[in-house]
Amino acid sequence: MNNFKIDSDFSKYMEAFLDENKKLNLISKNDEKYLYEKHIYDSLSIKMFFEKYKIKNAEILDIGCGGGFPCVPIAIEYPQFKIIGIDSIRKKINSIENLKEKLELNNLSTICDRVENIRNKKFDIITSRAVADLAKICEYALPLLKKNGYFIAYKSKKALIELENAQDVLKKHNAKVSEIIEYTLPLDEIYERNLVIITLL
Repeated sequence: MNNFKIDSDFSKYMEAFLDENKKLNLISKNDEKYLYEKHIYDSLSIKMFFEKYKIKNAEILDIGCGGGFPCVPIAIEYPQFKIIGIDSIRKKINSIENLKEKLELNNLSTICDRVENIRNKKFDIITSRAVADLAKICEYALPLLKKNGYFIAYKSKKALIELENAQDVLKKHNAKVSEIIEYTLPLDEIYERNLVIITLL
């Protein structure tokens, strides 16, 4: 993946996020010094998918958006995309709304609810990072995916094990794994990561 420079937008975001983190502990104190490498860079790894699949515009649902990863970095990097973050925890949604206001992210919106309560709406792309195992998150994501859409699951090096356990769910929803994009985070210690790309048959 290309290196992402920390431009003014991301510097401002990091400052705003750390301010929110003091109040809500969205990430651990130890992780604060690795905010860019572990969270922003990881969130933006989806750039490899966007470039390879030539995604120019999309409506994206981020399931379990938590502290705003990956929805906020994606919204900053891709102002042409419409991003919706959903999480059932109100304080996390409020935090993202604060970040949205500070950063003037007009392409980002939020929903405070459980994802299974979404009805009569489907999305071009669905993302999920650090929410649940693949089988469980597929049960939530795949019914909300458009026919030619993509579900992108951010996973650790255990992705293949989770994928094996998700075969029945994929079959149930008539879905398949298009590919797995592997990458590592820019840290001294090796952090193996995977983007699991799932589509409907």
